[in-house]
Amino acid sequence: MLATALFGTLALSVGGAAYAAWSGSGSGTGSATTGTTVAVTLSPGTPSADLSPGGQANVVLAVSNPNTSPVRIGSLSLDTGQGTLGFGVDGGHPGCAVSTLSFTTQTNGGAGWDVPAKVGAVNGALSVTLTNALEMSSAAANGCQGASFTTYLAAGP
Repeated sequence: MLATALFGTLALSVGGAAYAAWSGSGSGTGSATTGTTVAVTLSPGTPSADLSPGGQANVVLAVSNPNTSPVRIGSLSLDTGQGTLGFGVDGGHPGCAVSTLSFTTQTNGGAGWDVPAKVGAVNGALSVTLTNALEMSSAAANGCQGASFTTYLAAGP
């Protein structure tokens, strides 16, 4: 009987000690900051093959990421603020109107693109081919024969 009473008292003492060691209260403040994301750079896109009236071509471009973490691009669309409404044609073809060109916004099938992070002094890089993204209408003038085109693109979320 004495052993049972002693064991019960010992169990209460140990339980009280464990409670005292793990309970507590307090207050304080904390803060954190995030880095600043720098915009990725897109090279002007170029058709990967000759473009003819009524035809389509792939557009190839390079993406450069100066950030130390990967960057996700959700879409690539025509940047109408550059060139002539987003397009350029070489100076040797003044009779070629870029209004006969069109670009279809690309999303990589909804998956977007992940551009690797900068490592050391080397920016992350990704080569992108946009399948059949550029189209020339069948109304393109003969003055477009042999022209080189530039497609200016913008990255979106």
